[in-house]
Amino acid sequence: MIPVGGYRPRGPGRGLRAVPPGVAAAVAGGVVLLLGLLAIPMMVVGGSSAMFAAGSDCSGGQGTPGTSPMQTGTTTGVSSQAKNSIPADYLSWFQHVGQQYDVPWPVLAGIGKVESDDGMSTLPGVHSGANAFGAAGPMQIGIQGAAGNTWGGAPVHPASEAVDGVATDENGDGIASVYEPADAIAGAAKYLLNHGVLDNEDAAIFAYNHLESYVEAVLSWANLYVKGGYSIGPVSVDDAPQCVTGVDGQAPSQAAAIAIAYAEAQLGKPYQWGGTGPDSFDCSGLVMMAYRQAGVDIPRTADEQWFWGPEIQPGHEEPGDLVFFAGADGTQTHPGHVAIVIGNDKMIEAYATGFPIRIATWVGRDPIGFTRPWAHAGVVIPGQQAAAS
Repeated sequence: MIPVGGYRPRGPGRGLRAVPPGVAAAVAGGVVLLLGLLAIPMMVVGGSSAMFAAGSDCSGGQGTPGTSPMQTGTTTGVSSQAKNSIPADYLSWFQHVGQQYDVPWPVLAGIGKVESDDGMSTLPGVHSGANAFGAAGPMQIGIQGAAGNTWGGAPVHPASEAVDGVATDENGDGIASVYEPADAIAGAAKYLLNHGVLDNEDAAIFAYNHLESYVEAVLSWANLYVKGGYSIGPVSVDDAPQCVTGVDGQAPSQAAAIAIAYAEAQLGKPYQWGGTGPDSFDCSGLVMMAYRQAGVDIPRTADEQWFWGPEIQPGHEEPGDLVFFAGADGTQTHPGHVAIVIGNDKMIEAYATGFPIRIATWVGRDPIGFTRPWAHAGVVIPGQQAAAS
């Protein structure tokens, strides 16, 4: 919410501040263009043709401080496609939250880009603590100091705690965290709604950060996104600690690493029953194709994959293992859902219709158990011996 370039705090009781004539003149063309484009369906990368596409949840970058509020992680020589990419997890949440709150998702995405380069900035306050003005998280929402406590309560607190602010547990993990992309994006949407974004978009953006250049920058990115001028990048640094690493920091096998890397590359793509790629997948289709890339030919369905094994005792699972859940009949006899373990109780899954392929936790979802496909008896992986029974 507070850019590196500066901050002019609202005084008590001032509320929404109208945009001065200079600001209005500077951004009028951009606002008119954006509002006009918002009425026209766009072709969103990833297969959706709706302005608000349904969505859900490893690479990093370095922001560059300066007089501009922009904190992009781009450097000279970076291609326009890479520069304009949106991490898959952020894109899913921008679109999902936009639909949920009826806030144009390109505006949320524009704010996310300007404030933290979609969480890829490593500047103070983005992933922990706060910046010099007291703003925190990928959407830079005030938690202290000059920025005030716009979030409400502690930066990370139980979702059940009543607070006076925009704090939200959007991803349903029981915690409202200003540092989690889903929670922060939902908090930003609430702030924009509180400041009249549905009636006066530019004024709401100006209220988010009182700089003329900030309004211009956000609208510039929003206009680019609404026209489909972006690509889907890897998941953000927020999920990087869970990517392809076991307890010792290494994937337990080359096959597991390849399978996880393939699954990560599909993040943000839509779920489709019976899908085996490349544009959409169901749960077992994603698992099968991921391991096929590693030279491990596993069965097609979750039920078959479970019995194919070998089974791993809970608590001994490693990245690359499969985690299984009860089927539609509610029993544990024949699993109906499967995902790929990536570590720290997290998994990559193609969950259900309406949810993009995502990173999620199995905590609280009562998994049936785990298997290790690459250790199946008779499996031959190039450069390795056949797995023992």
